[in-house]
Amino acid sequence: MAQVADIAAIVVAALAVGTAAGGAWVWWHAAGARWYWALWRVTQLSTTLLAAVALVALLSGFDPEDGLFWLYMLLPIAVSVIAEQLRIASAQTILDQRELEDAQAVGRLPEDEQQLVVFAILARETWITTLAGGVIAFLALRVLVTG
Repeated sequence: MAQVADIAAIVVAALAVGTAAGGAWVWWHAAGARWYWALWRVTQLSTTLLAAVALVALLSGFDPEDGLFWLYMLLPIAVSVIAEQLRIASAQTILDQRELEDAQAVGRLPEDEQQLVVFAILARETWITTLAGGVIAFLALRVLVTG
């Protein structure tokens, strides 16, 4: 069972590193990239895979050397969920910072200001998911040490 957990952790870590690197690139180049958001979704799904492997390991009676193994197997999905909630809240945060009551208020702004608001929201969402990718990669790699 340890080998299955290690393989799942390596897959999750690789996807999460790709997400973190891709997010940093997208943010740095101020580019809207659909591939990045698809990669983030795949990374999120991979954390579910890691949690499923943890469940199977638990049910099969796997007894790792270090009790932190279970924490590192389950925390990536928690980070993914929290990051998604922060990403969703980022639009409202940007609107609040600019003292705009809602999306319709953005629509009443001049077009260049609308684009600035959208860019600020996308930049914030990208950083949230980029940082989450880095944390998920770290946690997944810790599975290899504790398993």
